[in-house]
Amino acid sequence: MELENKVRRYYQLKQKQKEIEGELTDLRNDITAHCAQQGVADWEIGSYRVKVVQQHRKEYDHTKLYDSLPDPQLWRLFSKPDTSKIASLLKLKVIAEEQIKDAVSLKTVTLLQVDKNKM
Repeated sequence: MELENKVRRYYQLKQKQKEIEGELTDLRNDITAHCAQQGVADWEIGSYRVKVVQQHRKEYDHTKLYDSLPDPQLWRLFSKPDTSKIASLLKLKVIAEEQIKDAVSLKTVTLLQVDKNKM
C-alpha cells in the first residue's frame, strides 16, 4: 500500500474513531444517568450485566503543588502535575502527603462496565 493510501486510510479511521467515541460517550452518559435515577449500580438487562463504579482520582493544583515543595529542584521531575510521578515520590518518601495536602483534590469518576452474560 503506497503512503498516500495509508494516510487516507489513517484519516478515515480517525474520523470513524471520533464518531464511535462520540456515540460511546452519549450512550455511556444515558446509561449512567438511568442508573443514577434508578439508584442502581449493578443489574442485568437482557443478556447483559451492567456495573457502574465510582472511582476517586487525585488532581493537583499546579501553583499550590509548586509552592508546597521544599526543594524547587523537585519541580524538574515533572513539567505538570503527573499523578503517577507524584505517587512514586510519595511512596519513596521524597515528599510527604502532608506537604502537598493543600494542592490535591479528589475527583470522582464514574466508570461503566458492560459484559455479555455467558449462555
